[in-house]
Amino acid sequence: MDSYDDKGEHPGPPPGITGLSFPCQVIAAVALAVVALLACGHLAMVFLHVAPDNTVSKQNAETIDEWIYPEFEQNWKLFAPNPLQQNVAVQVRAEVDRTDGSHETTGWIDLSAADGAAIRSNPLPSHVDQNELRRGWDFYVDYHDAKNRPIGLRGQLSESYIRRIVMLRLEARDLDGTVERIQLRSVSQAVKAPVWIDEKINTQPTYRVYPWWTVTSKDLADGVHNGRAEARG
Repeated sequence: MDSYDDKGEHPGPPPGITGLSFPCQVIAAVALAVVALLACGHLAMVFLHVAPDNTVSKQNAETIDEWIYPEFEQNWKLFAPNPLQQNVAVQVRAEVDRTDGSHETTGWIDLSAADGAAIRSNPLPSHVDQNELRRGWDFYVDYHDAKNRPIGLRGQLSESYIRRIVMLRLEARDLDGTVERIQLRSVSQAVKAPVWIDEKINTQPTYRVYPWWTVTSKDLADGVHNGRAEARG
C-alpha cells in the first residue's frame, strides 16, 4: 500500500542517491569512486612533478611526464628567487619564391615584437599573443643542445611545434610568394638595472642564429597554404 505523510500527501522519493533504484545506486557509487581515484591520482602526479627530486619521482619520471605534459604543466617562475632578467625576441627571415618567378630573402621579421604590439594597451589580450610563441620557444630551447640537436622525442616535437607557429605567423603577412625556407634567430637583451641600484649591466643585444629549415607540408597547420591566397592568384 502507498504511504502518506501527516498531511495526507504522498511523499516524494528520498533525496540524493538513496532515491535511485539499486542498480542506479551501484552505478553512481562506482562513478563517484572512479572520479575520486582520478582526482587523487592527478593530485599525486602534480605533487611529484613540482616536488624536489626523490626516489619515487625518479623511478616514475616517464609516467609522470606523460601525465603532466602538455596540459597540466607546472612551474615556479612567478615565485622564483631569481626571475628572468632579460628579454628574448624571436625573429625569422624567409626565402620566398615570388609569383613572378624570382627568389628573394626577406629581412628579419620580429615575431615577438608583433605579439608585444598586440598586447600593449589591450585590456583583454589574446592568450595566443601572450604565450604561444614565448612558451613554444622556451620548449624548443629546453630540448635542444648547444649544437641545436634535438634531445629525444620532446626535442623533435618542440621543433615541429615552433616551425608550425612560425608558418602561422608568416601566413598573416603578404610575402607575395611561397616560403621555401625559413631561418630563426633569438635576440637576448638584459634588462637595465633600476636607477636606485648601483649596478652596471651590459644591455647590448646578443644574437643566436639557427640553421635554415626547408618548409614541408608537415610545417603547415590547417588553413595555412604557405602564401596568401591573393598573392597566389
